[in-house]
Amino acid sequence: MTEKIYDLLGVGIGPFNLSLAALIEPISHLETIFLEQKTEFQWHEGLLMEGTTIQVPFLADLVTMADPCSRFTFLNYLREHSRLYNFYFLEEFKIYRREYNHYCQWVSQQLKSCRFSEKVESITWHEEGYFIVQSKNVLTSETSSYKAKNLVLGVGTTPAMPPCFKNFQSQENIFHSADFLHKQNQYQTAKSVTVIGSGQSAAEVFYQLLQDQEKYHYHLEWHTRSSGFFPMEYSKLGLEHFSPDYIKYFYHLPQEKRDQIRSRQNLLYKGISFSLIADIYNLLYERSIGQKALNVRLRPLLEVKEVEQTEMGYRLSYRHCQEDAYVSHDTDCIILATGYQHFIPPFMDGLNSLIQWDSQHRYDVNFDYRLQLTQDIPNSIFLQNGELHTHGIGAPDLGLGAHRSSVIINTLLGEEIYPVSSQNVFQEFGVAG
Repeated sequence: MTEKIYDLLGVGIGPFNLSLAALIEPISHLETIFLEQKTEFQWHEGLLMEGTTIQVPFLADLVTMADPCSRFTFLNYLREHSRLYNFYFLEEFKIYRREYNHYCQWVSQQLKSCRFSEKVESITWHEEGYFIVQSKNVLTSETSSYKAKNLVLGVGTTPAMPPCFKNFQSQENIFHSADFLHKQNQYQTAKSVTVIGSGQSAAEVFYQLLQDQEKYHYHLEWHTRSSGFFPMEYSKLGLEHFSPDYIKYFYHLPQEKRDQIRSRQNLLYKGISFSLIADIYNLLYERSIGQKALNVRLRPLLEVKEVEQTEMGYRLSYRHCQEDAYVSHDTDCIILATGYQHFIPPFMDGLNSLIQWDSQHRYDVNFDYRLQLTQDIPNSIFLQNGELHTHGIGAPDLGLGAHRSSVIINTLLGEEIYPVSSQNVFQEFGVAG
């Protein structure tokens, strides 16, 4: 074990912890280290399809909303890669997903604090006032131990699958959309492909399958339990819900009220972009010229209840959500675009008694993104993108990543290194304004 005690140790290097690492980099008196089990930065690599973009403007990079003068801005990335004029002539506000991934890789390669291939296996707290983090190198199996005064958890989310698919997770022809590009052979050789889900990822997967259909000749269906394939709310005033102002309003509501509100906000962050819906419809329209029969079905209001394996593939049993009738569907390839879920990784077991949990065994998160602890200790555990239930729908939004990093840094140092504005929108969400 190294005798060095870091001021902050980050677990996971996704966009949010990478943002934090980049904003900390100029602060010379902070000793930090970030550990990631992947061998390099990769962000949703199974969905890096050609033509897909992130859902926020390029200003929502790792640092701009906190420090537009940082050398880690997306615009500086473009300059360093001689692409400023290319991007200027592109006249697009959103970044292609593959370029965003490459941009993040570029940032991570410049940060000495970022260490890849390090899988955290356990964390404990020592009464002398520091955490002990044990990790193993995924390439060499060499183990390491680190000491840190504070932690920041940025482990991301894991693909969510409906309960009826629990016993089918090892099946090659049933997989989550997160693995779409890694499983192309499965759908390309199938006779029938079924996509389940109705968010942006589901639509992107369906559109790719629709474009490839005439080459591979499979039957294609798109099912969702939602009442339709609806667009995401993307009006300017709607976007103000993804602001520090709304976080402040939402956080100070009772937890029961917060859960009720979140359950009714799906279309603020779970719908499909207008442009992608148009692309899908336009292709369906063009394929149907001359009353040509489409080998495609779009079926809303179907909730999967059961799945069973057959000689020809799989049989899905559904309940129609409005007619309350039951229907079945046979297919030999199923792609589950059913979202992602937060999880508590096993390495947190050693801190279980130190962490304060809410009534649903979720992290109890303070306004400054520190976990509420059961003991009064001089050490803090910060959380990145695990506070949807306390801070609202902006938790996973890339546009708020730099803001959260700013709050964490200011809290850690006890001074305002990065100014955090309290007046960012035109709306007044609460009675007090």
